[in-house]
Amino acid sequence: MANTIDILEKQRLNIQAELDRRKTQAERNRLGQFATPTVLARDILEYSATLFAPEEQVHFLDPAIGTGAFYSALLNTFPEQRIAEAIGFEIDPHYGLPASEIWQNAGLNLKLSDFTHEEPTSRFNLIICNPPYVRHQHLLGRDKDRLQLRTFKANGMKLSGLAGLYCHFIGLAHAWMAEDGVAGWLIPSEFMDVNYGQIVKQYLLSRVTLLHIHRFDPSDAQFSDALVSSSVVWFRNTPPPPGHNVTFSFGGTLSAPKISRQIPAKVLVHEAKWTRFPLSEIRSRKVVPTIADFFRIKRGIATGDNGFFIFKEADIIARGLPMELFRPILPSPRYLPEDEVSADRDGNPQVGRRLFLLDTRLSEDEIRCSFPTLWAYFEEGKASRVHEGYICSHRSLWYVQENRPTAPIVCTYLGRGDAKSGRPFRFILNNSQAIIANVYLAMYPTPLLLRYLSRDPGLIRRIWQVLNAMTPQQLLDEGRVYGGGLHKLEPKELANVDASAIAALLPGFKRGAELTQLDMFGHQNLAA
Repeated sequence: MANTIDILEKQRLNIQAELDRRKTQAERNRLGQFATPTVLARDILEYSATLFAPEEQVHFLDPAIGTGAFYSALLNTFPEQRIAEAIGFEIDPHYGLPASEIWQNAGLNLKLSDFTHEEPTSRFNLIICNPPYVRHQHLLGRDKDRLQLRTFKANGMKLSGLAGLYCHFIGLAHAWMAEDGVAGWLIPSEFMDVNYGQIVKQYLLSRVTLLHIHRFDPSDAQFSDALVSSSVVWFRNTPPPPGHNVTFSFGGTLSAPKISRQIPAKVLVHEAKWTRFPLSEIRSRKVVPTIADFFRIKRGIATGDNGFFIFKEADIIARGLPMELFRPILPSPRYLPEDEVSADRDGNPQVGRRLFLLDTRLSEDEIRCSFPTLWAYFEEGKASRVHEGYICSHRSLWYVQENRPTAPIVCTYLGRGDAKSGRPFRFILNNSQAIIANVYLAMYPTPLLLRYLSRDPGLIRRIWQVLNAMTPQQLLDEGRVYGGGLHKLEPKELANVDASAIAALLPGFKRGAELTQLDMFGHQNLAA
């Protein structure tokens, strides 16, 4: 039997490669079709075997079976006499029909249908699946409504409209699970950090017993054709016992991870970012200062079309455009070798690549009368349909930029954990009047910090030095990661970073002691 399985698996891999070649990358991305590698599928099934009694019969279900990587691994792991039944669903005949031919004499009941439309039967004690990674943007509104309703009926999960299709697969499959059955889901790690994943985490902590979450090292992407950080989530269909611990592991394989740690479920209830584990320690519930106490974090501006609105100084002069209608803007991080930007006497940044943003609130009539060269340039933009772009078309005047002040400190929000500097993110001291595009995060002092700065102007430099002295893990704990080791830090995530080291620079600082004031955007803010 073992030789037969190896022959069938070799045949399956050849067919899989050919089927993938017949589809474009864009098609497969839109449908979330990323085949599970054989080694990974076998690692997952071998681990599943450790969760069963030695002679226990297996009733196997794969809701998105593709060409059958997990079924092949099932046959390779469990003796034939222990497999009571095996059912798989596949929505796409492009993969489903060839898979039916491969496994027609091997005991698999492969159904060419959409799992999300099927009526459940709760008899399966082993559900293993790599569900389609379809982002919410690719789901039609009526499909979202249907999925949300069916998922709620299946297990009570009220998923957000931002949830990907894989979250609905987990929710719908609950109704197919036998009592005490086991499920292993190969899914993106992002659910552990993002807002829409909160409902999934509540399900894992309250409706089932969460056993183990293994997160693969993002620098070792499991799917060569998908930029996604992968994890395997294991749970048993039984209520969680009191004092339950969950195994979190990272790197390597399921059976031989690089690091593993037991995390009490009660800790997970209060932890917003599960990807902190197992690399980081359990955080104290004690309230500590965060960057939000000292800075308001804003994303840099989205111009609507960088190629149209951002100029080199020489191009402004060559076109005869009015320099008074431009503002300096920092170039992308790769053009800033240093972490401090100095300024000339006009406030322009002294950098190798000097750029300026076209920024005016004059009406079209005023521009036509006073600045004919700029009017001609705008006519060129209209001819190229720049004004019809999403951002430009949603403005009162298509060329007007956001009103954004200069920030004294800016932070890169994309980076790699294995950067040469050892820092995935950089904090840049901006001594110029340059604003930033959305490749940076702007850090504006809160009223609380402004009062300290008014007494000690040199304080901003010391804070900048403290920010750059933070360990990479302090920042990575709050951010998110994608396949290939690309890290991202959103404004709210940066705001949540522990800033005890900044607080130590402020004499007499006491969290919560400041009064309500207006910040530089005219919003009312509580300083702590």
